[in-house]
Amino acid sequence: MGSRSRARARAQASQPRSGPAAAAPQQRAGQQGAQPSATRPEQGAGRPASGRPGTAAGAGSAGAGEAGGRSGTVTDAGSPGPATPAGAAAGTLPRSVQIAAIVQAVEAVGVLAAALMAGVDAITGKSYHRASGIAITLIGIATAAALAYVAHGLRSGRRWSRTPAMLTQLFAGIVAIYLIQAPRLDWGIPAIVLAVAGFGALLAPSSIELLTPGRIGK
Repeated sequence: MGSRSRARARAQASQPRSGPAAAAPQQRAGQQGAQPSATRPEQGAGRPASGRPGTAAGAGSAGAGEAGGRSGTVTDAGSPGPATPAGAAAGTLPRSVQIAAIVQAVEAVGVLAAALMAGVDAITGKSYHRASGIAITLIGIATAAALAYVAHGLRSGRRWSRTPAMLTQLFAGIVAIYLIQAPRLDWGIPAIVLAVAGFGALLAPSSIELLTPGRIGK
């Protein structure tokens, strides 16, 4: 009997435990396994919080860059540009300047017509020297182009155009006097009329104020 009871005790000790005593270690192991999984979401949730200051700093730097760009734009816009005449900036020119530009353009057309006529005479043999006739034609065409450029400068209200326009009227008046004395009244009279009209338009107070600002008050 004693040997049988001992064998039963040994068999019961070798069998796995069941009940609350056996479930306690299992619950401890489950709690230890659940702790990392519970902490991981907290760490993951903490990462965006740590990234938010960087995002805010980036947004702040971008805003500062935009503000700096705007201030730079204002500075560039506020910087004074090249000086332009008041009449040309407003889009309207004084009538005297417009008349001077028209006179200059008509004189350019007249010089071109005279140059072409000299070229035709040189080709048809009416000129004394054919070579000199061709040279005069080329010089006349270049002069007409220069006069047209000055007329464009006057029409645009450019200050540099006043001096060459005055010289044009001076030479036109001299040539007109020679033509009248030739006598070539058909060329001389229109030339001197244009020269006088050009001088009067360029010497008008409104033209002086536009093309040479500050001179009228001296």
